[in-house]
Amino acid sequence: MNFLAPLFLAGIAAVALPVIFHLIRRKTSEQTPFSSLLFLRVSPPRLTKRSRLEDLLLLFLRCVALALIAAAFARPFLRRPVDPAVGTQGARKWILLVDTSASMRRAGLWDAARERVKKVLDTTQAGDAVAVYTFDRRITPVVSFEQWRAQPAGDRVGFVRGRLASVSPGWASTDLGTALVRAAEEIADPGSGGQANTGPLQVILIGDLQEGAHLQALSTYEWPKSVKLVVESVAAKSAGNAGIQWVGGAAESAGDPGAGVRVRVSNSADARREQFEVVWVRPGTDEILSSPIPAYVPPGQSRVVSLSVTNSTGEPRTVLLRGDDESFDNRVAVLPPEPARIEILYQGSDDGTDARQPLFFLRRALEGNPRQRVHFTVRHPDAAVAPAEDAVADLIFVTTPLTDRRTAALREQMTAGRTVVLVPPAGDTSGTLAGLSGQAGMTFEESVIKRDALLGEIDFRHPFFLPFADPRFSDFTRIHFWKYRKIDAGRLPNARVPARFDSGDPAVLELPVGRGRLVILTSGWQPSDSQLAVSSKFIPLIQSLLESTGVGAAPPAQFFVGDPVSLEADSNGGRVVRTPGGRMVTVEKGATTFAETWEPGVYSVEATEAPGRVVRRFAVNVDPQESRTVPMPAETLERFGAPLATAPLAANPPPDRAALLAGAEAEAHQKLWKWVLAGALGFLLLETALAAATGQRSAASMEVQPEGMA
Repeated sequence: MNFLAPLFLAGIAAVALPVIFHLIRRKTSEQTPFSSLLFLRVSPPRLTKRSRLEDLLLLFLRCVALALIAAAFARPFLRRPVDPAVGTQGARKWILLVDTSASMRRAGLWDAARERVKKVLDTTQAGDAVAVYTFDRRITPVVSFEQWRAQPAGDRVGFVRGRLASVSPGWASTDLGTALVRAAEEIADPGSGGQANTGPLQVILIGDLQEGAHLQALSTYEWPKSVKLVVESVAAKSAGNAGIQWVGGAAESAGDPGAGVRVRVSNSADARREQFEVVWVRPGTDEILSSPIPAYVPPGQSRVVSLSVTNSTGEPRTVLLRGDDESFDNRVAVLPPEPARIEILYQGSDDGTDARQPLFFLRRALEGNPRQRVHFTVRHPDAAVAPAEDAVADLIFVTTPLTDRRTAALREQMTAGRTVVLVPPAGDTSGTLAGLSGQAGMTFEESVIKRDALLGEIDFRHPFFLPFADPRFSDFTRIHFWKYRKIDAGRLPNARVPARFDSGDPAVLELPVGRGRLVILTSGWQPSDSQLAVSSKFIPLIQSLLESTGVGAAPPAQFFVGDPVSLEADSNGGRVVRTPGGRMVTVEKGATTFAETWEPGVYSVEATEAPGRVVRRFAVNVDPQESRTVPMPAETLERFGAPLATAPLAANPPPDRAALLAGAEAEAHQKLWKWVLAGALGFLLLETALAAATGQRSAASMEVQPEGMA
């Protein structure tokens, strides 16, 4: 028999009270009748050595009842053997999330995080299941549950520390929300951990908990009720941080490599410095290439600084922020933006030199944009078109009747995702319309216009006309149409009509075909059909048409660490990407995405068949969110639904804690105190009955004695 609260056993000393009460009697047991007691004082008898205990059975019952009550308060239980592999609270299950984002590169943070990992692991026991992950934009396993259990119990902490010794913070941003969601799903999975877990399930977060962390994934996630979150935050040696971000400018957007650039300098709210300098340096070095520009940025604010560029070679440059103690976010790589490359396939009977034909105006509308590098492939209706020309075309214009074979080929291209714009000339293109739309018998009918036609109904919510939604630009009444072709839109049930003439006839139709679409203009833009080509609306309208296909926008001037970068597919050979550190990464033939952007700087894309020939460059910089290093309150995570654990982790658990907790569990399960109290109540009832019987016998003897004396 064991007791959970043995101090209550001191109450057994109360059994001395019945003994004392039995020894102290206020009246003698023997009484002698006397003739008159009126004038005598009543005096209790004195205890003498001859005083002795009487009613021993009654005394025994009272003592046992008191002892049982004291034992019940001591909460007795029968001890069970404790399996040392079970641990203190059953088999606990933990996942340690260690932050390795760019903000963890601050002085002292990473060493503090590793020590915190050791401190947490020192509280583990033999039966616990533990996994360790690092995270920034991605979550990476360091030690899995299986690897943890495969190690001897005494070697597990050293094994984890050895694994973490080869890990260091990277340059990526902090996607804390996704990391917490992944960890919660993993730990809540009953199949993970290797065994059934009867103890707590906890996700232990170790990091700087900076306010720039991304938490979007938590906003739509329902946190498991059985999983608790423990936040073990670490602090940098010195507070405050300033960062720099390339924000671009109007001149840069125009593609002028010699134009100035603008950078934003941000200072944290807990900063102690407010005087900084911005200067050009050579990439990968501290070699200064320009005079420093002072920047005064008070704590919690930001300033935009403009820098002029003295060279016009288009070579990469780096802007350095000086005066900040933390250097992880003090550099940005700057490259002149590259224009978007667009392939246009034009099928028509004109060659682009005649100012009365559509191609003449189309060339001038697309080739005058410095953000775009447009290449036209012009094919006569009778000329063969290579399949590769269709495959690379971003937009296909048709202004002439086509053969059935060519119409079927374009139909396949639209099904695969291409956009075909049909601009019917003054002639019969009914076969082309029927073949491209997939509706047999679809025909064009030449309209009869007495004077001219105007656009009477325009859907400014459609992507074609969205740039004109502002009332300042929505006036199309100055554009007159001399002729157009009628089409029965009712025979195309899926067609959308974003614009109609004042007669009610469709002016523009959009018909989805597979993953692509067919755009039908019932009137041309050349002067013989309308005034559209010579109006100010023509160039924005063509640009809207181009951008609605997903092309036309210039590629981003910069990327953040970890962003995937789109590459042009190379049919001749593969690509090799040179990282800022000089590492060569081979891109497989046909691949259109490069994802190994895990360090800041300038990346160069080179052709495999021509080593050293740079096909493209792009800049990768640290996410500006990482510069927001002020710690967020841990309660912020709780507002997203992640419940924080209320009890902190014990640094050094006592060796007998397992036995104590096992005893508490056994006592709560057995509840022997109820039976002990029931026994005490039984003894008290028996004592009451015996005391009543003893009292009746004494009263009876007192009544008999006077009669005998008479």
